[in-house]
Amino acid sequence: MLGTLNGALEVRGISLPPEAISAVAHGSTELVDGVIKLTAIEVIYSLRVAASARDTVNRALERHQQKCPMSRSLEGAVKVTWRADIEEDAAA
Repeated sequence: MLGTLNGALEVRGISLPPEAISAVAHGSTELVDGVIKLTAIEVIYSLRVAASARDTVNRALERHQQKCPMSRSLEGAVKVTWRADIEEDAAA
């Protein structure tokens, strides 16, 4: 999902250096019919963006999951959620 988000930002004219965009994913498993099954993934983004780009970043975030091949592949089998911790960089 990070690659899809980064691509969505670049299409909108926002190119972030590697130190300004990252993600951590946490998975949840459950015992289903005696088998351990991955049931949920939460992706937590950390972004540092120019304050002037905040609205554009929010729009990209709202749409990126629908365009992500991995997220779409898991649809119906694994619940995928995300949240973003965004720091506005006044110097950028």
